[in-house]
Amino acid sequence: MFDWLAAFAGGGLAAKATAAVTTTGVAVSNAAGNTAIPWWVWPLLLFVTTFVLGIVAVLGGVGGGVLFVPIVGSFFPFNLDFVRGAGLLVALAGALAAGPGLLKLNLANLRLALPVALIASTFSVVGAFVGLALPNNVVQAALGLTIVLIAILFVISKNTEFPQVGNSDRLARFLNLGGTYYEHSSGKTVNWSVWRTPQGFLLFIAIGIMAGMFGLGAGWANVPVLNLLMGAPLKVAVGTSKFLLSITDTSAAWVYLNQGAVLPIIAVPSVVGIMLGSFVGVRLLAKAKPKAVKYLVIILLLASGLRSLLKGLGIWN
Repeated sequence: MFDWLAAFAGGGLAAKATAAVTTTGVAVSNAAGNTAIPWWVWPLLLFVTTFVLGIVAVLGGVGGGVLFVPIVGSFFPFNLDFVRGAGLLVALAGALAAGPGLLKLNLANLRLALPVALIASTFSVVGAFVGLALPNNVVQAALGLTIVLIAILFVISKNTEFPQVGNSDRLARFLNLGGTYYEHSSGKTVNWSVWRTPQGFLLFIAIGIMAGMFGLGAGWANVPVLNLLMGAPLKVAVGTSKFLLSITDTSAAWVYLNQGAVLPIIAVPSVVGIMLGSFVGVRLLAKAKPKAVKYLVIILLLASGLRSLLKGLGIWN
């Protein structure tokens, strides 16, 4: 009798496992446009690709999301909604991993991050709804154009380690935007403040919309605004930008989750691949040539951006 019960239980578990695999296969096949390739090949390729992107992202000093969405969206057959949903989780995972350490070192400043996060996260929700409402070809073309502009921004922007800041504006003084951190390279404590705060806050409205609409981590835009426009030291701009993603991307990710646009079989290998690649990238960082890696990132962005643009316009499907 017990043998029969065991067999029955085992049969039930086997049936459930078979059903789960079948459901997963159908979900991945649908996300990939019902291609003839076995479903399990795509998560495996995704893991390998994101592992490499994780290494390149660390060496190039960019967030994984800004490489993930255009490259996977352009060269993988997944529906763009699933790619954007996974892209937000990829950027979110990296931000959550880095956040506590950045706060402990005072490189992420809460006084600066919270008002910016409120603006960016609110409008990232708006951007997520807009992105899901628009036709895929329109979003694909807009994404491609945005990525090409980001690549150009990487070419022309020159971040300043310690920007010259004039008198703080009234809004910066009211919010007490400023702080200190210890600079190990010089062995000194750096006092800093910001200015041109209203202009910076207005730009974060656009950054939030783009982050939600395209599923991009917005570090590529956060850092230039915080550093070049508002005058935060480069390390504070980078640290605060990374911390911001944990708030901005969470807000937009909920919209994609609610709409069913986050598929675990795509998101999980992507997050694991990016995180493992990041650990390897950190180890290689000391030996890498920054200029060579920067040019590699720019080439990858241009290639994927142009591919996405042409795909959205129906020229290269």
